Amino acid sequence: MSADTTLAERTETAHGYRAGRTLPLRVELIRQLKRRRTLVMFAILAALPFVLVAAFAIGGEPDGRGDRITLMDTATASGANFAAVNLFVSAGFLLVIPVALFCGDTVASEASWSSLRYLLAAPVPRARLLWSKLVVGLGLSLAAMVLLPVVAVGVGTVAYGWGPLEIPTGGSLEAGTAAGRLVIVVAFIFVSQLVTAGLAFWLSTKTDAPLGAVGGAVGLTIVGNVLDAVTALGDWRHFLPAHWQFAWADAVQPDPEWSGMIQGTAISITYALVLFALAFRGFARKDVVS
Repeated sequence: MSADTTLAERTETAHGYRAGRTLPLRVELIRQLKRRRTLVMFAILAALPFVLVAAFAIGGEPDGRGDRITLMDTATASGANFAAVNLFVSAGFLLVIPVALFCGDTVASEASWSSLRYLLAAPVPRARLLWSKLVVGLGLSLAAMVLLPVVAVGVGTVAYGWGPLEIPTGGSLEAGTAAGRLVIVVAFIFVSQLVTAGLAFWLSTKTDAPLGAVGGAVGLTIVGNVLDAVTALGDWRHFLPAHWQFAWADAVQPDPEWSGMIQGTAISITYALVLFALAFRGFARKDVVS
C-alpha cells in the first residue's frame, strides 16, 4: 500500500476533509491563467489575424495561380473567409503548440518547482490532481482554438466586410451557415489535437522537465506529419492522426462530406484515451520525490 493511499485513508475521517474537494478546478484554472506562458500564448494567437491583415495590406490581395484557386486566394473575400484561412494556416503547427504547452507543462512544472510532493501531501489524491490539471489544460487548449477564429472574424469583418464564405471550388455559404460550419471546424481541430494533448500529458507525468514534455509532444506530432507524407506507407497512413488533420475542409463545402472527419475523430479519440490511461496508471505508481 502506497504512502499516499495510507495518508488518504487516515485523513478521510478528519473533520471537513473530502477528497473530491481538493484542488478545485477553479483554483487550478486561476493558477494557470496567471502564468506568463498562458498570457503570452493567448497574445500570440490573438495577434495572428492582425499580422495576416498587415501582410495582405503590404503585399496586396492574394491571387490564384493560373486556373487553380485555393482557400488562401479567397482570404480577403469576407470575414468568414479570413477566419477560415487563419484556421488553415495554423491548424498544422501553430495550434499544436498551445495544446502541448498547456497539457505538457502542467504536471512537470510542479515537479520542477518541487511543489508536486507538497500538493500530494495536502493531501490531494493523485487521480484528483491529474484530473484537475488535465481538465484545465484541455480547457485552456480549447479556449486558445476558439480565440483565434473569433478574433479573425472580428478583424476580417472590419477589414473586408461581413459576407458569405466563398468556396475555392465554386459556390458559397451564407454567413449564418458559414458561422455554424466554422464552429464544427474548431471542434474537429480540437478533437484532432487530443493526441498531442495525450502525448504531452503522459510525458508530463514522466519527467521533471516541462520543456522535455512540451518539446517531446511537438516533436512526435511533427514525426507523425512527416510519416503521413510518405506515400509508400499506403493505407497505413490512415492510422495516423495527422492524415486526417485537414479533413475539416470537407465541412466548408455546399454539400459537406463527414466520413473523413468521423474517421479522424475515431482515430484521435482512441489514441488519446490510451495515452491518458497510461498517464494516470503510471503516475499512480510513481515515486514522487520532487
